[in-house]
Amino acid sequence: MKRRLADLALLAGILAVVPFFVPNSYIFDVVIRIGLTAVAVIGLNILMGLAGQISIGHAAFVAGAAYISTILTSTFDWPALASIPTAVAAMTALAFLLAMPMLRLNGHALTIATLGLGLILQIVLINEVKWTGGPDGLTTTPLSVGSFVIDTDLRWYVLVSVVLVATVALSQNLDRSAAGRALRALRDSEIAACAVGIDTYRLKVRAFVASAAFAALSGALTAHYSGFITPDMTGFLKNVELATMVVVGGRGSTLGAVLGTALLTALPQLLGGLANYEMVVFGLILMCTMIFLPEGIVPSLSAKWRGLTVKRGPSVETSAARSQETNEGVWRPESGK
Repeated sequence: MKRRLADLALLAGILAVVPFFVPNSYIFDVVIRIGLTAVAVIGLNILMGLAGQISIGHAAFVAGAAYISTILTSTFDWPALASIPTAVAAMTALAFLLAMPMLRLNGHALTIATLGLGLILQIVLINEVKWTGGPDGLTTTPLSVGSFVIDTDLRWYVLVSVVLVATVALSQNLDRSAAGRALRALRDSEIAACAVGIDTYRLKVRAFVASAAFAALSGALTAHYSGFITPDMTGFLKNVELATMVVVGGRGSTLGAVLGTALLTALPQLLGGLANYEMVVFGLILMCTMIFLPEGIVPSLSAKWRGLTVKRGPSVETSAARSQETNEGVWRPESGK
């Protein structure tokens, strides 16, 4: 409990001071997009990191919610506060319907099935020009609450920060709960989990639905923030990017998901003129992470730190014990006693 509160306090503290160090609107935009993407990645981490089920199709839920919210607001004049929950609910329901047959699959079969989901939605978004605008995409409306319009960088930053902290809190609460322990048991050995009475199929469905809900929330907010959406939101590279963020940050680590998102979202901005080699750099980062930090950045570094602490601990205790024994006249190697 204390560790969770400390992690949340650290994240909230970092988010509180970031605006004072952002030099311009461009960097603000990058920071906001990191927060929005992190919500989806945290959701995917529930499925991949906790439950151990590999998905490379979760961008479909991001794009689906973005398009539903945009169509409701631009075509049917819904307020954004109504369209966003509706989009999230629709994608959550779709995830439940898809999870029932898909999660009877395992391993590579499940991975390919989730990839097919993303490809199907992309084709639909491209061909249904009347509703989606086809390859040209759609223009979205600003997010507003009554007469209060969220139309500045600072307002969006505050909103995204609140959503991100809440998402991290929910994810960490799940991680430390009985359901989280059951998910980890499923990840480590599905056969062993079944042997101790865990309904692994139902657990996988719940993890899939929860991860889709987070992804949908990220997509709906992203649509109103960016002002424009295209079918590229559910492309193959976007799916790979989300999965890579989970793996690089550390599967099973909520803060690792945030760190992986920040690293890989900021990377294209740092590359500058090397933007054509973005995927090459992504691949190199993934390879190096798997070679040198196989559990991901946060879990691997945490394990190394714990190892160093354990090694230092006994030596300090031994020195103190020997010093005490020497003072008491018990341990005197020079006298042979």
